[in-house]
Amino acid sequence: MSQTRKSMQETEFDSLTNRLRDSMSYEKNKPDFKELDLDLPSIICSSVNGGGGAAVTVPSSCSSSSSGSGKSNTTQLAKRPDVKTKNHSGELSGFSVTSPNASERLRSAGLSSKPGHRRSVSAGAPLIYAGGNFSNTANNGCGNAANSVSSGSSTLFPSGNYGHGSIVRGGAKLSNTGPIADDNVNGNTQFSGEPMKMKRTSASSDPEEVKRAGNELYKKGNFVEALSLYDRAISISPDNAAYRSNRSAALTALGRLTEAVRECEEAVRLDPGYGRAHQRLASLYLRFAQVENARSHLCLPGQEPDQSELQKLRSLEKHLNRCADARKIGDWKSALRESDGTIATGADSSPQLLACKVEALLKLHQLEDAESILSNISKLKSVPPSCFRTKFFGMLTEAYVPFVRAQVEMALGRFEDAVAAAEKASMIDCSNVEVARILTTVKMVARARSQGSDLFSSGRFGEACSAYGEGLKYDGSNSVLYCNRAVCWSKLGLWEQSVEDCNQALHIQPNYTKALFRRAVSNAKLERWAEVVKDYEILKREFPGDNEVVESLNKARLALKKYRGEVCDTKFGVEVEEVSGLNKFKSVTSSPGISVVYFKASNELCEEISPFINTLCVRYPAIKFFKVDVEENPAIAKAEGIRMVPTFKIYKYGEKVKEMINPSYQSLENSVKNCSGL
Repeated sequence: MSQTRKSMQETEFDSLTNRLRDSMSYEKNKPDFKELDLDLPSIICSSVNGGGGAAVTVPSSCSSSSSGSGKSNTTQLAKRPDVKTKNHSGELSGFSVTSPNASERLRSAGLSSKPGHRRSVSAGAPLIYAGGNFSNTANNGCGNAANSVSSGSSTLFPSGNYGHGSIVRGGAKLSNTGPIADDNVNGNTQFSGEPMKMKRTSASSDPEEVKRAGNELYKKGNFVEALSLYDRAISISPDNAAYRSNRSAALTALGRLTEAVRECEEAVRLDPGYGRAHQRLASLYLRFAQVENARSHLCLPGQEPDQSELQKLRSLEKHLNRCADARKIGDWKSALRESDGTIATGADSSPQLLACKVEALLKLHQLEDAESILSNISKLKSVPPSCFRTKFFGMLTEAYVPFVRAQVEMALGRFEDAVAAAEKASMIDCSNVEVARILTTVKMVARARSQGSDLFSSGRFGEACSAYGEGLKYDGSNSVLYCNRAVCWSKLGLWEQSVEDCNQALHIQPNYTKALFRRAVSNAKLERWAEVVKDYEILKREFPGDNEVVESLNKARLALKKYRGEVCDTKFGVEVEEVSGLNKFKSVTSSPGISVVYFKASNELCEEISPFINTLCVRYPAIKFFKVDVEENPAIAKAEGIRMVPTFKIYKYGEKVKEMINPSYQSLENSVKNCSGL
């Protein structure tokens, strides 16, 4: 029975297809009747009366009476409700091409899934523009709406709704007297022998058949394979605007937005009245923050623009204008906030907006964040060539990113890279005042740094200070120049000036560890031990394995204790104390705290390890280190059972906790740390 029903379904479908094909007149380059509506959510289609197969119907504006039965089975499309509905395979769930969240999910899915299968349950529906309804009379608020639709525009329908999810097939005239085929964007219709059919269509020389196969792959989320078939359809019929538009949709789903823009532009060139391509192109331009370009395609005469896209355009334009105003007056907090708002509105693929964030963060002395975001800009594709002549903050769009990069590179002390970036910006827009100013600045600062370094290397520290000062006249917020000059001041013994320049550098770049270390050294010369300890504690957290930092911190702590009168024994924590006599030995080993006793003699092994014991004494000032010469104190050696040297014993409150004979440096230090709980 199931086989019979299946056969009947196949027969019905083939027969219906043949009748439809025979009844349709093919008109070349009427793209809206050939394009799969890749933008829109699908609908669930009604069943044919008394039939076992599923018949697909279209909205009243596009459907016609069946030539076979004389009856019309139409499904009236309602507006999308706000409540959640069941998401069928192939539905796009209202995702917009300008949705930043959706694009991020798409990008994530593209990184984790197999080529050609970029769509996943977690990633949601493919990221395609959700087109709106079209009408022949509308006041769209764009300032250039017409009262009627040109008869040459095949994408505008004079009656009814162009419903979400409808697919208007190519080759059919817009008429109420004949059937129009529908591709059923639900993706739930199962064709018998589908794998064989796919093989057959992929080798077909009929562009419509190849395109339909591409549509099926697209609906299943196989965007790479769909793109391949759209390429084939275009190679067969290169002047078909609908194929170009479909290819743009697949490229958008793959995150290849610059290429998607080019395909849409080509579709519009082939058919200037192609409304769907204009809508899609406007949405793509919004993602690049190209307001005027988007407006020119969203607000066409006689076309009702998608209201959600129009709202995004207005919101994006508002944030951009506020950002530009804040930047002019140096209100960088507001500039940062408005750039974030612009990105959140939907301009999620604009390198210029990210560069605006970088510039604001740089001016707010958040250099690490600025550098991190700048490194991510290279992951974005540049704006399409059609946008090269547009302006961003008064300069040519493509000049803004290298303009900002030059400032960041200069702040980081990478002066050659800064000059290269500034020169690139100048080559793109040599007439812009800001670009010319930054080029002059980076060149002068780079020259000052080079001269200062040469003078410092030759020991001419005073002249080096002057050279760095010249550079600071051009860039008064360059932390690298301040730090370099601080080193020169310290070489001249001018510790106060050195500390002041370090303070300036750290105000600009709070995590600048070189300046922090230089300030600690200079403050130590001025015996400001509390400040020295504070700086070295920060450095120890940054470089936990750096012995030089640890030793300097311990010395500073000991000096601070002495300064406060907390330590009277000048030998404590500075050098290893020698013990003579058994009574003295018992006294020191039974004292509170940790004591390390080094039993030594006059031999090569002891001479070799002795300097390291002095280092440990400085490195761990809270631990008491003693040494016993067994040749001079045989009574102690006998009492402690010392037979070989060097021998080390660790005592804790009078109790021996560890004994080692000729240990390695690392083993000895680890034992000291473990026994003391450090």
